[in-house]
Amino acid sequence: MKLTGTAGSCPLRTSLARKEGIVKTILNLFKLRIGVVITFTALAAAAITPGAALSAWKMLVLALSVMIASASAGAFNQFVERDIDARMGRTRGRPFVTGALVHDARWLWLIMALTTAAVLAAGWALNPLSALYVFLGAFFYAVVYTVWLKRRTWMNIVVGGLSGSFAVLAGAAAVAPGLPPQPLILALVLFLWTPPHFWSLAIAYRDDYVAAGVPMLPAVIGAECSARVVLANAVLLVAASLLPLLYGAGPLYFAGAAGGGLLFVFKAARLAREPSRKNAMGSFFASLVQLSLLLVAWMIEAALR
Repeated sequence: MKLTGTAGSCPLRTSLARKEGIVKTILNLFKLRIGVVITFTALAAAAITPGAALSAWKMLVLALSVMIASASAGAFNQFVERDIDARMGRTRGRPFVTGALVHDARWLWLIMALTTAAVLAAGWALNPLSALYVFLGAFFYAVVYTVWLKRRTWMNIVVGGLSGSFAVLAGAAAVAPGLPPQPLILALVLFLWTPPHFWSLAIAYRDDYVAAGVPMLPAVIGAECSARVVLANAVLLVAASLLPLLYGAGPLYFAGAAGGGLLFVFKAARLAREPSRKNAMGSFFASLVQLSLLLVAWMIEAALR
């Protein structure tokens, strides 16, 4: 029997496409890719901090708290920056710009509710200090970076990058509220990692930031000077990433930190020589590799002790 239907339509395909569209919208709105990275750093901090290991359910609460707080801050960022996003090719497809989501105050209530739930969950399951760091991570990205700094100064991502450091401190405080040197160094590494990571991407999309009137570093001083700043920051980052060797980190950590660091410096040096979009994206992805290798090596080494 031959099945017939409306020409060019397939109910199953339409349904799948609609579901894929919803998933893509959610991923886009809440910036869940960034949230995964932030959450991973919090879990890594909990793993490498000396002290009694967190139980599985507390690790889950930590992960969900950081993820939800980060996602809420990401949604707030898009809510506030709809006008900027509309002028940038990279962000023109975001849901508040396209109209896929209605831009009204109900989203602000949802964002506040999610952030409050994340902070309260961390305070209940972990401790008040960890909850404070979860809140500060969201606050620095949503308010300090998005509202106060992004449209005003090229230092926006430098100060706003503290949001990642607060996620590290949230994970560490869950294990040891006194914060021993290891997680403090990791928080420093995250602080130093964020600017060259993001400036690499901003060099690739410099024209977007110029068109939107956002004073991201490459839009202020140009791609060539920014590329040299990225290289200098990458070298400083790698030097800081070796500090854990003074506090018991071993050869596995050294291999991960040095290997990833050398890759990032190599890509950043190539970008400094030729500040093209291709090299900028190469530096951007190398920064992700550098951070991933460092975190994974440190976590494995801590687990083997």
